Amino acid sequence: MSDREFSFELITQDNKARLGKISTPRGIIDTPAFMPVGTQGTVKGIFTDDILKTNTQIILGNTYHLLLRPGIEILNQFKGLHKFMNWNKPILTDSGGYQIMSLSKFNKIDLKMGAIFNSHLDGKKIILSPEKSIQVQKAINSDIIMVLDECPKLTKDKKILSRAINVSTNWAKRSKIEFGNDKSKALFGIAQGGLFKDLRIESIEKLIEIDFDGYAMGGLAVGEKQLDMLKILNETADYLPKEKPRYLMGVGTPSDILGAVNQGIDMFDCVMPTRSGRTGLAFTWNGKVNLKNAKYQKDESPLDENCDIRQLNKYSKGYLNHLIKSNEMMASMLISLHNIYFYQQFMREIQKNIQNGTFQSFYKKYINLFD
Repeated sequence: MSDREFSFELITQDNKARLGKISTPRGIIDTPAFMPVGTQGTVKGIFTDDILKTNTQIILGNTYHLLLRPGIEILNQFKGLHKFMNWNKPILTDSGGYQIMSLSKFNKIDLKMGAIFNSHLDGKKIILSPEKSIQVQKAINSDIIMVLDECPKLTKDKKILSRAINVSTNWAKRSKIEFGNDKSKALFGIAQGGLFKDLRIESIEKLIEIDFDGYAMGGLAVGEKQLDMLKILNETADYLPKEKPRYLMGVGTPSDILGAVNQGIDMFDCVMPTRSGRTGLAFTWNGKVNLKNAKYQKDESPLDENCDIRQLNKYSKGYLNHLIKSNEMMASMLISLHNIYFYQQFMREIQKNIQNGTFQSFYKKYINLFD
């Protein structure tokens, strides 16, 4: 990939845990990396400038939702999502494959045509083919583009999973052809196969034959137990190319991330920091804090005395408890910002410990803290 503007450098390893660096025209992404989710072109409830202050280096947008709103015409007018939302760092976009599963009652699969949706907004028919998905992601001007895949629901039925692999492999080939030779962007393949080692390996090997800039594990974080997810990663992650980024889609809690880093995964995304923030749940170095709990009513301590973004360290748990009970939107905003800040601090500590060869001690200290 030396002729590409996108590159990945594996700096060092501590057992399976990997420290790396992704280079893109819009900036560096230190790995292991967490990507806050900005499905609609916004990380819910948080100003873009504040996202930057958390040391976030990349965010995630969603092809399906951005196709519906604002649509390709407006995205093209603004020359992509970066200018539209005032974000000048890298963006990765999901391909719409997850919505094939999460909005399954609104769509059906056709191998040739792609996913045929009835819009969940107005019922309008939308055909999201592999080619269309790439076209939309290019209109978004994504720095990392994902192939369209079929993400099946949690199942033990190997026939369903094998079909998803065949569909996804076919769509991956078509996605790469449509992507072309754009040296400023990267295209990632997505492996399926559920919790079956043989199917995962089959899917990975088929994707390697096509050759992508990075590889993702899809079809996990769909309801399986954490131990089952980590077991399949332990059995199959090493089949992914060592010299390219490894991305576990839709994960997760800090413990999920820590466990997956321990199996050699480099990239993560999840709505959990902001979704939890909207329900009054904060992540801290002492574990989860449910700020709805009455025991915090008179608590004068902040969630993190070191976080001065928006002066978060000046707001007490008691005040946050009051905002939640008063249904004030600022509760969601402050707690969501805190959670993104915590996640990024958590990733920095993971990186430091891999660099120092102390990751296993860090892992043992924190793996059960967020259960």
